[in-house]
Amino acid sequence: MLALGCEDGTVRLVSVSDDTLTHYRRFDRVKCRILSLTWGPPVSQEPEDSADSDSDDEGNWLDSWIVTGCSDSSLRKWDVSTGRVLDRMGTDKIRGERTLVWAVAALGDGTIVSGDSLGIVKFWDSRTSTQLHSFQAHNADVLCLAVGPEGNVVYSTGVDQKTTQFSQVKTFSNSEAKSTLKTSSRWVQSSSRRMHSHDVRALSIWPPHLPLPPSHRRHFPSDIAPVLASGGLDMSVVVKPAALPSSTATSRVVNPLATSVDVVFEDSYHRRLPYPPGPSSNYAVHVARRARLVSCMQDASLTIWRVLKTASSEEEVDPDAPDWEKCLEMEFDVHTNLVATALSDDGQWLVVSDMYEMKLFALNLEADGIMKPRRIRNFPAVIQPHIPTEPASRGGLAFAFTPDSTKLVMTTAMSSYVLIIELDKNDKPSVLRKFGHHRQSTRGSRAFKDLKTTSNDVEMAEPDEEPVSKVEDEDDTLATQTNANILRIAISADGQWLATSDDKCRTHVFNLDTLQHHCSLPSFPLPAQSLAFDPSRPSHLLLAFPNNSFQIYDVETRQFPAWSRELSNHLPRRFTTIHDALLGVAFAPVVSQSSSRFVVFWGATWLCKIPLDDTSQSVNSSRKRRRESIKEPSADSSHWEHKVKMITQYRPLLLVDFVGEGELIVVERPLVDVLATLPPAFFKHKYGAS
Repeated sequence: MLALGCEDGTVRLVSVSDDTLTHYRRFDRVKCRILSLTWGPPVSQEPEDSADSDSDDEGNWLDSWIVTGCSDSSLRKWDVSTGRVLDRMGTDKIRGERTLVWAVAALGDGTIVSGDSLGIVKFWDSRTSTQLHSFQAHNADVLCLAVGPEGNVVYSTGVDQKTTQFSQVKTFSNSEAKSTLKTSSRWVQSSSRRMHSHDVRALSIWPPHLPLPPSHRRHFPSDIAPVLASGGLDMSVVVKPAALPSSTATSRVVNPLATSVDVVFEDSYHRRLPYPPGPSSNYAVHVARRARLVSCMQDASLTIWRVLKTASSEEEVDPDAPDWEKCLEMEFDVHTNLVATALSDDGQWLVVSDMYEMKLFALNLEADGIMKPRRIRNFPAVIQPHIPTEPASRGGLAFAFTPDSTKLVMTTAMSSYVLIIELDKNDKPSVLRKFGHHRQSTRGSRAFKDLKTTSNDVEMAEPDEEPVSKVEDEDDTLATQTNANILRIAISADGQWLATSDDKCRTHVFNLDTLQHHCSLPSFPLPAQSLAFDPSRPSHLLLAFPNNSFQIYDVETRQFPAWSRELSNHLPRRFTTIHDALLGVAFAPVVSQSSSRFVVFWGATWLCKIPLDDTSQSVNSSRKRRRESIKEPSADSSHWEHKVKMITQYRPLLLVDFVGEGELIVVERPLVDVLATLPPAFFKHKYGAS
């Protein structure tokens, strides 16, 4: 059951059972707005017959009441069974103005917590509807509350950007009847931290608090600190360890964020999560190398810039000359936000998509340097016969053009197909092949339909020998149990190989020359964050993962080269232990065989260059040194330490890619520029503060 607090003063219950959304009932209406609400702790439902004491009814729980925060300076407690108000709790007022109760929470023992527009946090007894404690914890509105896993700590935050902790402490007093100590508890304001630069609108904690008796709660590891997450108008998500001092007194508690050894809320360091590069961690920014174009996708629009060529060393450089120019700006009529886009390498094709529709454009360059898009109107009609009618979606999750810009590879949004589309200058695109390998049923996280083991390295499907139509029909009939989100696409520089990876950790390789499935890679513990083929060795596929590890796979031999395994297993610690996760991979374009081979990995706050020249010889020599010097376990890592280059001066990064020989494009979105567009934040000057 889902409870909704509405502006018209009513609480509505909506049933979400059996994957439906059905209106169940409406509570009595009150003459104010419902600003916040929460369910009270459920009560155990007594079995109807005492003789059936061992029946399953003892495990049933009944939601008996709901508490709401209202716009008329009050909280209301509602009976779920009747929909009527049980009690009303009034909050403080100033000069006759109404106080807004923005946040409410309920603890497992029935205690109600409220936060209002006066910056006051109050604790209430749900049985008597009386106030237990009141704290002037904030200088402005309290917007969010979060309850710790055990229900003995509460966090509040709001407009003044401050996060305050309230702890439940036990008190002892002498009993009048006996010479024993009587135990009770009370709430105290224990600490506060400022982790944001603007209003905080969301607050949550993991593990969550379940308002059930301790014997019925889900138990989480006690040696791992809870994590408090918050977000607001400064467009940053902040996470912070939030362990209580009492939990660290008897045992060691681990900091899951690895920011420091401190895990207590008052002493630990918080961590600001970087921006994702785009929807579903797909890139919102793309580069067309040959055309020297950069595109940026927003919610319902797209902008394309041209990167001007830099002057040679012999030419005189004008410091005031522009480095780029805007070529095109487009607004789209879409059902949802844009989720994927791609720009062909020659800058003549553009494709965008939301969750329900794809749009293909041919780009024509005018004499004045401005681009003129022409929509291919029949593109949705060409795609429609190859996508199931249910669900009704013609959107795509990922796109990639082949290096010669003659084909478009796309993955469908809700049906998990890979489509190979031939582009035609006469506005007549056609679907060459449809692959449904990502729709196959899985056992664990491995595809098992028609798979045969051919080597020790990879579990591979044999190339398709049947006609295209027959294989497609087979995919539709036998592989409809699982739908995965295919988020990663990579095409080799020679246009022969295509690799796709989904969120179920499965990666498939296809041959674009024969339009056949080539092989499937073994599943890894994490989904691939980025895929890329080495231009100097087009059959070598690099898979990069969010834990800053990578694997290199030779698709022709269907094996992981020995040198690549050694390299990935002995990377420097400063690369593998950096806090921000890896987001992308960039290979430099091959100009000549004598060019040095290297790869650039990048995250939101860092770039790392790792050389690949003579890797096999270097790894063999390091293996020999390891045999000769067993006492030095870090010899392999230290061998690469001086060759790996890392910089952290650009942040946060949205894309890193090569546009030519020796030219690397770094697209960043500084947080300072983002904050400059926001309204002024709350500020209260303190006497004596500079």
